[in-house]
Amino acid sequence: MDLFENNKSIKKNEPLAIKYLPKRLEEFVGQEHILGKEKLLRRAIEADKLSSVIFHGPSGCGKSSLVKVIANMTSAYFQEINAVISGVDELRKIVYQAEKRDKKTILLVDEIHHFNKSQQDCLLPSVEKGIITLIGITTENPYFYINTALLSRSLVFEFKKLDEADLNKIINRVADELKIHFLKEAVNHLVKYCEGDARRLLNAVEIGYTTTEKDKDGFVEFTLNVAEESIQKRVITYDKKGDGHYDTISAYIKSMRSGNVEDALYWLAKMLLAGEEPRFIARRQVIFASEDIGNNDPMAIVLATSVLKAVEFVGMPEARIPLSQATIYLARAKKSKEAYLKISESMEKVENEKIVDVPEELKNK
Repeated sequence: MDLFENNKSIKKNEPLAIKYLPKRLEEFVGQEHILGKEKLLRRAIEADKLSSVIFHGPSGCGKSSLVKVIANMTSAYFQEINAVISGVDELRKIVYQAEKRDKKTILLVDEIHHFNKSQQDCLLPSVEKGIITLIGITTENPYFYINTALLSRSLVFEFKKLDEADLNKIINRVADELKIHFLKEAVNHLVKYCEGDARRLLNAVEIGYTTTEKDKDGFVEFTLNVAEESIQKRVITYDKKGDGHYDTISAYIKSMRSGNVEDALYWLAKMLLAGEEPRFIARRQVIFASEDIGNNDPMAIVLATSVLKAVEFVGMPEARIPLSQATIYLARAKKSKEAYLKISESMEKVENEKIVDVPEELKNK
């Protein structure tokens, strides 16, 4: 079954990311951990028995695309709103109309993390009674933004960045459809720097395709240079799963440990430009703040944990700024490994020496 066979009739001037939206589950790429054969979510969609769900994950991984598939497959009345612009009055109207309807209503709430408590409370009774089947989609952690009552009445599914195989599948099918000859290094570059985001990948392919002349056979030669121009990223040698990953983070940590601010910032910049996960770097900063600084500067752990939260909240590219702030502070802070060494010694004692009973004067009496 051709992934794009249903898209032939779509207007030619539509962006590729819209043109190639899936219409059926068979056309959907990725998220096998929740949509694989016999998985609960897939069975619920196929049987048109979907209960309220929250889809969360990074941009371009298929949350909205899957909702479009559900809308195409369901016999229920489907309605879509955006949490940014929809207020309580609109929600009350939607609930009232759903109550009068003979069939089930599925309500998609895009960017549901923008809903305040009043908006969420307005939906809760109708979700609880089954009048409305809620589909909430968000790029944020729903456990931070959606109230417990609404979460307890929904199934939460995490969408993950598309992996290399998924992205290659998309590229191969676009290549066949549009008559594009992708050079191997161009494919590697696109896959690497779209960072698991299918929308970003398709946008880059579209820019390269529409701005490159076709050869005499009607094909577009998609070279590394075209790929770099299309996705606006230079090739930086860095293997996130190999030695480059561990060597670079090691250089970053050792530069901070030695107090070399400029070197630490260089390695930070290299990781970020190479597509390293910002939360990975922020977590290493938290560890460094306790392991290498500790009580010599208690503000170090406060700043590091705040930066971790900021990184999760704002995302890239803005996350580079708090990461830089923490890097400079941690590199300049006075160092101490006391916390790390003392707990290591104590754990070794517990593991290797006779267990000491709690003295009477220290017991809970």
